Amino acid sequence: MYTLFPSIKLQISSQNCAFLTSTILLNILIFLFLNRPTPPRPLPSTQFEFPDDCEFGKVYVYDLPPILNKDLLQSCNNSAEFWSSRCNDLSNGGFGPHATGLEHIVPQNLTPAWYWTDLYAGEVIYHKRILNYKCRTLNQDQATAFYIPFYVGLSIGKYLWLNHTANDIDSHSLAMLKWVKNQDPWKKRNGSHHFIMLGRLTWDFRRITPDSDNEWGTSLLNMPLMKKVLRLTPERNVWDEMEISVPYPNPFHPRSVSDIHQWQSVLRSKNRSNLFCFVGGARKYIKHDFRDLVLTYCKNESDSCRVVDCSVFPCYEGANATIATFLDSDFCLQPKGDGFTRRATFDCMLAGAIPVFFWKGSFENQYQWHLPTNSESYSVFIDNKDVRNDSTIIRRVLEKYNRDEVKKMRETIIDFMPKFLIATSDANLGSTKDAFDIAIEGVLRKFKQQNEDALKNN
Repeated sequence: MYTLFPSIKLQISSQNCAFLTSTILLNILIFLFLNRPTPPRPLPSTQFEFPDDCEFGKVYVYDLPPILNKDLLQSCNNSAEFWSSRCNDLSNGGFGPHATGLEHIVPQNLTPAWYWTDLYAGEVIYHKRILNYKCRTLNQDQATAFYIPFYVGLSIGKYLWLNHTANDIDSHSLAMLKWVKNQDPWKKRNGSHHFIMLGRLTWDFRRITPDSDNEWGTSLLNMPLMKKVLRLTPERNVWDEMEISVPYPNPFHPRSVSDIHQWQSVLRSKNRSNLFCFVGGARKYIKHDFRDLVLTYCKNESDSCRVVDCSVFPCYEGANATIATFLDSDFCLQPKGDGFTRRATFDCMLAGAIPVFFWKGSFENQYQWHLPTNSESYSVFIDNKDVRNDSTIIRRVLEKYNRDEVKKMRETIIDFMPKFLIATSDANLGSTKDAFDIAIEGVLRKFKQQNEDALKNN
């Protein structure tokens, strides 16, 4: 008898023979299974294992020549933007330096998640995030979308404030298009299904006259090869269907979903002593500057309005004063800035304050993937013309909101807050999606729908 099972007697009855044979065979199979050779582990190469939830497809990231991104980042000291070198602003993967001075404003365990993030750092931030994106592919044939990680905002920063030629400011953009048009995915699709992140407002990339040395910005978006390229930007041209606006980067970059929940709890329990506030600076060089009007009015309403004057205080080089001001106010006044939108709008909502807009262009047809369609659920609109006629209308309008209405609007903001945050690249947010997730998924969804529509029409 086979000695692998010594407990079985040699003398067995015929009626148990079939059962015993089955048992022996079963044990042999188990033994062989447990002692089978271990299959080799997959190589920890650059290949990705894609999750099952990439329902809208995958994104391929071009490996551009360094002169179009990495070299621009490393030459940050060469920026001619008048306020400072960009190196500090763009450190820590675009998040900027770690925030300091928040010990009495933010819970201590959350302070490592706060940075002094520059409003124009989106190109660097999105590039770092997309390299670790769960639905990234290294196989061009598997991709639904193709990302061009060109730091175009950085490339023009060194020219915007000094004398330059059109060739100077367009040189990197032309180099990018010359390179990308020779790539197989571009040639197969004639430039469609490609997208780019613009770190600055769309207006900085729309110089009308190609060879003009006197007009503002680069002509990138008016170059023929850009016609089919989708653009993500902090402020979109609402008449351009190829542009999608995404929230400005703000100081809070959660490391986990618990970071988000804890900060939401802070906002729900916060007692606020000011009806409204204004964080911004007057621009004396602009005739009849509306921000100057709001600033002057707020200073005269010191019993109800708290002011941070950014023309005398460096608001974003130690923004603890701005965060504290927003945290202590029910409403925050948001006149338009360089464009219709402002980074301060998101800083304000990050602190649970309710934005007050004076131009419909500040919210209509902007951030459609990230903010509620019903603007009245989270903001107030007062026409700028009415304010020019009588600035006291601001207080009169805001005082009409009772405590329950204010609480309801704040709760709406707190609920959709994750949609305008940008988490760290290694954050574990579970099923929660941040601004980056929503933007990239939106791009993939859009391109997938285009593919499906094309198949139906053929």
